Amino acid sequence: MRFSDGFLDEIRQRLPISQVVGEHVIWDKRKSQPAKGDFWACCPFHGEKSPSFHADDRRGHYHCFGCGVSGDHFRFLTEKAGMSFPEAVEKLAGMAGLPMPARDEREEKRDEARRSLYDVMELTTAYFEAALSHNIGARARGYLHERGVSPQAQTRFRLGFAPDSSNGLKEHLAANGVSAQEMIDTGLIVQREDSPLTYDRFRNRVMFPITDFRGRVIAFGGRAMSADVPAKYLNSPETELFHKRMVLYNGQAARQAARDGKAVIVVEGYLDVIAAVSAGFEGTVAPLGTALTEDHLQLLWRMNDQPILCFDGDSAGQRAAERSVDIVLPLLQPGRTVKVATLPEGFDPDDLIKQHGRSGFADVLDRARSLSDVIWSLETGGLVPETPEARAALEARLRARANSIGDQSVRRHYMQAFDEKLSAFFAPARQSRFDNRRDGSRSQYGQRGRGSPRLVVSDTLRNSRLLKPGRSDDSTPREAAIIVTLVNHPALAESRLEALASLDFSSPTARGLLAAMLDLVTRDHDIGGAELAAALGARGFGEPLERMGSLLKAQGVWQSAAEIAEIDAETGLKHALALHYKSVQLNKELKAAELALGEDPSEETFERLRDIQNQITTVDGTEALIEGFGSLSGRATRSF
Repeated sequence: MRFSDGFLDEIRQRLPISQVVGEHVIWDKRKSQPAKGDFWACCPFHGEKSPSFHADDRRGHYHCFGCGVSGDHFRFLTEKAGMSFPEAVEKLAGMAGLPMPARDEREEKRDEARRSLYDVMELTTAYFEAALSHNIGARARGYLHERGVSPQAQTRFRLGFAPDSSNGLKEHLAANGVSAQEMIDTGLIVQREDSPLTYDRFRNRVMFPITDFRGRVIAFGGRAMSADVPAKYLNSPETELFHKRMVLYNGQAARQAARDGKAVIVVEGYLDVIAAVSAGFEGTVAPLGTALTEDHLQLLWRMNDQPILCFDGDSAGQRAAERSVDIVLPLLQPGRTVKVATLPEGFDPDDLIKQHGRSGFADVLDRARSLSDVIWSLETGGLVPETPEARAALEARLRARANSIGDQSVRRHYMQAFDEKLSAFFAPARQSRFDNRRDGSRSQYGQRGRGSPRLVVSDTLRNSRLLKPGRSDDSTPREAAIIVTLVNHPALAESRLEALASLDFSSPTARGLLAAMLDLVTRDHDIGGAELAAALGARGFGEPLERMGSLLKAQGVWQSAAEIAEIDAETGLKHALALHYKSVQLNKELKAAELALGEDPSEETFERLRDIQNQITTVDGTEALIEGFGSLSGRATRSF
C-alpha cells in the first residue's frame, strides 16, 4: 500500500522524533536540552560509552556522530526495530492518533501519475536553466544582473529563461517522451478554445521555479522581458501538483532556516525573496499570485510561532496589512501570532537592500510591530478622539476586532490589552473637576485638591523629560517633532501649507525654522528631504535642526526620521499637530480664565480655571503616555 506524502508529513509533524527514539534509548540528562528539542544518548546502533547519538525534534531527524547512521521516524523503526515500512507507518500513526487511510486504488494511480509529472517539471527546469546560460538568454542574464541577482543566487534558486518561441519547450518535452496530456496537466502548454493546437505558456520570460516543501519543482513564475505583454508576471495555473494557497516561494529552505532559529519573513515577490535570502535572511518567503490566506498562515506557523509580515509603506501596502489583520485575528492561538514590518515608502525589500544593505532591512524588521499595536494604529489613525461619541466609537471598533478572535483565552487578553490602552489614553480626561477641593482636602477618591498633577498623571510622567522645558531659545519636543518630520518629509507640508503657516510656536527658533522651510517648499514643490535640510543649513538653521533631531532621538521619537515610511511619519505628525493645537487653545483659555478670576473671584470662575488647568495637564499626560507624541503606528509604550 502506498501512503500519501501528506499523511506521512502529518505523522512527522505530530510526533517528536525523541518520542519515537526514546523507546529504545536512555537520554543523557546532562547533555540533552529538552526545551530546545535537543536530545543525546549512546547510539542504539553501535556500542559506545559516551553519547554521540543526537535526535533533533525541530528537524525531525536523528544522527550518530560515531557510526554515521541518520534518518527520520520511519527509517528508525525499519532499521532498529526491523519493521517493514507499512508496519512502521501503522505503529507511528497509532502513536500520533491518526487513523490509517483506507486503500484507494484510484488515488494510488493518481500518485503514480503525479510522480511522472514531477519528472516533467524537473526536465522543464533543466531546459530553462540551459536556455539562460545559452546565447539566447543573454538579455535575461543582463536583466538579472541589473536587478543585482548574482550568479550564485541564480544557481541557488535555479533561475532560467523561457525562449521567445511558441513550441520550443513543447518540442523539447516531446523529444524526451513527454505526452501532450502531461504537458497540459503540468500547465506548461496552453490549448486554444477554438483549436486543437497548443503552444508554450511561458515565452520570453525569466523563469522562477517554484518548489514544494520537499524541494520538488511544482510550478513556475515568469517575468516578461517585453513591456507590451498583458501580464508582467505570469504563474503556472492550478494543477495536480500546484495549489497556490498551499505553497510559499522558498518554503523548503525557509523551513530549514526556521529550524536553525532564523526569523520567518513574508514579502511580496520572487526578487524580494532572493534579495533577502542573499543578504542573509534565509527564512524569507512569498505567497504566489495571491494575497496571504489562512492556509499560508498555517504553513508559516508550522515554521515559526511569530512570522514577520513585511508590507510596503504606501497606501496599497497599508490596505494589504489591514486585509492580513482581518485574516490573522480569527486564527490566533496562545503563543501564535504575527508581527508587521512597514517598509519606507517607495521601497520594496529588493530596493531597500540594494541601497542600504543588510542593515537597512534589518532595521525595518527590528521595528516590526505587534499585531495589537497595528490594530491600535489602524483604528486610531494617529488622532486623539475628543468627543465622548468618538471615544465610544473607537472603543466599539476595538472590541469588535477582539471579538473576532476565535480562541477564548487570546480574545480575553486582547480585550484586556485594548482596555489598558484606552484607559491610558482617556483616563486623564475623565477626571472630574469636582473631585478637587479648594482647601486641599482629599476627595472621596483620596486625592488632594489645588490642581495636583497626580489628578492626571503619575509622578514618573510629571518628571519626564518630555514635559520639562529646555532653554528659553529651545523648541519644545512637540515643536521639534513637527519641524523635523516636515523637513525629512516635505511632501507632508505640501498638503497643509496654509495650516502650517498659521502655527503658533513658543520658540523663536522654531518659528524662524518653520518660516524658512515653508518658503523653500513653496519655491520648489519637488524638493526632497536632504535638499531641504541642506538649504536650511545654508540659511543658518543647521545647528538648531541638528539639536532638534538629537532631542527627538533622546526621547525615542522615531517617526520623524528620514528613513521612516511616509504614512508612519504622517501619523506622528497628525498626532503632534493635534496636541499642539489643543495645547495652544487651552493656554489661551487659561490666560482668559486667570483674568476673569482676578475680576470675579467666584467659585464658578475658579472652577473654570481649574478645569482648564486639568485639561492642559491631560494633554501633557497624553503626550507622555504615548511615547513619541503619537507613535501609534508601531511602538509599544512603556506606560502600557
